[in-house]
Amino acid sequence: MLFIRSLLFNLLFMISTAIFSVLVIIFRIFGFSASWIWARAWSGLTFAMLRLICGIRLEVEGREHFPEEACVVMAKHQSAAETIAMPILVPPYVWILKRNLYYIPFFGWALAVMGTIAIRRGNPREAIKQVIQQGSKFLKDNRWVVIFPEGTRTHPGEKGNYQPGGIVLAHKAEAGILPMAHNAGVCWPKRGFIKKPGTIRVRFLPYIPAAEVAATKRNDLLKRLEADIESATLDLGG
Repeated sequence: MLFIRSLLFNLLFMISTAIFSVLVIIFRIFGFSASWIWARAWSGLTFAMLRLICGIRLEVEGREHFPEEACVVMAKHQSAAETIAMPILVPPYVWILKRNLYYIPFFGWALAVMGTIAIRRGNPREAIKQVIQQGSKFLKDNRWVVIFPEGTRTHPGEKGNYQPGGIVLAHKAEAGILPMAHNAGVCWPKRGFIKKPGTIRVRFLPYIPAAEVAATKRNDLLKRLEADIESATLDLGG
């Protein structure tokens, strides 16, 4: 039964992703806000299907930590689920992501037209420069910036190598940082076909204002964020 439910969800997810990606692309000619409506609708529909077909629910806590101004979200990365959920979790944002994601049919094309910071991993210096330049512009335009400091997905209970790119961007752009933890990999495992019933729990941690980012040494802030995100992730069961 679990296999059949997962198969049904995956088929419907692929179809809906293709359809909504086309809608995002078409409505982009009417401006970002028009496309964003469809991105949020796709996210909401996906989690409705997860709940009805796979028995996976989404719980969110910590929204009281959201700042009024645009900020950098530094999030744990375990699954595709947290990336899909992001449009219904935070205000309009841009991703910092691998450039090769653009080559995914429909979905990658939608990412491209929505505006992202697409980096090439082969040149770290150039990537950081690109993140600072483009990220600062988006933040000034009141678009949040979402980054996964580990750079790649990890299995529940594992920790990746946290990178300081998000901190560097926040410092240069005079922006704050909002940490995010979750346990999404428990229900939707990394590269997992089977979707396991349960609750995906997302927790936004206390906001770090721009002044505090500027006053804290980069390595100290990175260690603090890593410790806080990992501790909260374990507490959530991830």
